[in-house]
Order: sequence, then structure tokens, then C-alpha cells
Amino acid sequence: MQAIIEIKDLFYRYEKDSVLEDINITIPDGSFLAIVGPNGSGKSTLLKLILGLLRLQKGNIYLFGQEISKFKDWQKIGYVSQKANSFNTGFPATVFEVVSSGLTKKLGLFNFLKKEDKQKVSDALEAVGMKAFSHRNIGELSGGQQQRVFIARALVSEPNLLILDEPTVGVDAENVHSFYQMLADLNTNRGITLLLVTHDIGTISDKVTHVACLNKHLHFHGDTEEFEQLSNMNGLSKVYGHDVHVLAHNHEHEHGGVKN
Repeated sequence: MQAIIEIKDLFYRYEKDSVLEDINITIPDGSFLAIVGPNGSGKSTLLKLILGLLRLQKGNIYLFGQEISKFKDWQKIGYVSQKANSFNTGFPATVFEVVSSGLTKKLGLFNFLKKEDKQKVSDALEAVGMKAFSHRNIGELSGGQQQRVFIARALVSEPNLLILDEPTVGVDAENVHSFYQMLADLNTNRGITLLLVTHDIGTISDKVTHVACLNKHLHFHGDTEEFEQLSNMNGLSKVYGHDVHVLAHNHEHEHGGVKN
């Protein structure tokens, strides 16, 4: 199976503070990886390195088999940042317009959408369950609905890899389960490789295929079955520095998390 991302011997520091040390991860095509860890553990820094937003200091990253320094095909990667949750709700744009803006790089700033482009927007909205809201103003939506729209915006360019940084910030607790189910459907039904940073350990445990536990070092990287064994042995306490209990739920209106 082809590796979408390979991270080899990665180190990173901010001035005197070491943030990431000796990180080695391989993410195969078609997988759904959740990166978990305490605040300040280097999760967001790792995403920025993968996205080329930070310059490598030591080690290497390969995207689709190519060194990141030589990688040019960024349309293969969709990204939804934490900043999407602080979107200006007064911005006068419809849901359809927000999603279609994801095609700007491909089409150019002032080119009109063709029929096939409009269909891509419609398909992306359908994939996240927001097609019925196409003509609504983005500011009229709830935080969870807006986040689905931003995911559709990332999907409209038909990426092979979708990266999300804390995607459920601003999503109501009762809707977190269905939100992760939507992501799992993108992975299973559309074959999109997903990589996300999250604190929702319990909620995602039955949705993802792999989990990586990060706290400066990579303390664990394996499939969900191995992760559950780690959790049962309370191995996560070593990662977080305190007792951690994973609450895994399979019911639509329940959600999990971390308890101290």
C-alpha cells in the first residue's frame, strides 16, 4: 500500500525549546489517523511541518513518495485549520459561494464556474450533509454546520488527503458523534486519507483506523485495537502525565473524552 506521508527522524525546536524529537510515522493510503496528546505536545507543529508552513530543521517528510522540499502538487492535500472556527459570521457569502471559493486556485480569481465546477461544489456539500443549506448565508449556521462547510470547501478540489486541526472546536457536544461519523464516511466511502489532531479520544476511537500519541516524542503509533489495549493498561497516563480514562461510545447521542 502506498504511503501518503512518511516522516523520518524529525526534530523541531523553537529557539531553545525542543518541541518534537525523533518522530517517525508512516501514513498509508486510505487510512484515518488521529493524533492525540496533551496541550503543547507538538501536534499542531507537526501539522504545520507536513503542510510546509514551517521549514524543516532536522529529518525529512515525504508526501506521496516525494521529498517535501520538491513537492508541488499541493492540490492533493485539503486542510481545515482551527482558525476556520473563528470565521467572521457577518461575512456576506452563501454556503455555495464559500465552498466554490475552494476552486479559486484552480480556476483563477475572476473566472466563472462551469457546469462541472458547480457539480463539484454540490457533491462536496452533499458529502458533508450540507447540500440543503447551499443558499443560506454562512453566518446563519451553527458552529458545527459552518465547520462542515469548511470541510466541503477543502473537499471541492478533490484532494487525496484531508488534514484537520481540532475540527470539533465549536461543534455542540451532542453533534460530535455524527460529525466524526461524517469524517469516517469520507474515509470509507470516498477513499480519502484523513489526518486529524483531536482531544476527543473516546469519541474517535471507533471511527479511525490508526492513532498516534504525541508528547514531544511519539509514544504510540498503531491501529485502534492496539490503542484500546494501551488505554486499558492506562498507558496513556505516561503520555499525558496524569491519569486518563477513555470513554468510548458507539451510540449516536453520546460522546467521549478525557477525564482527569
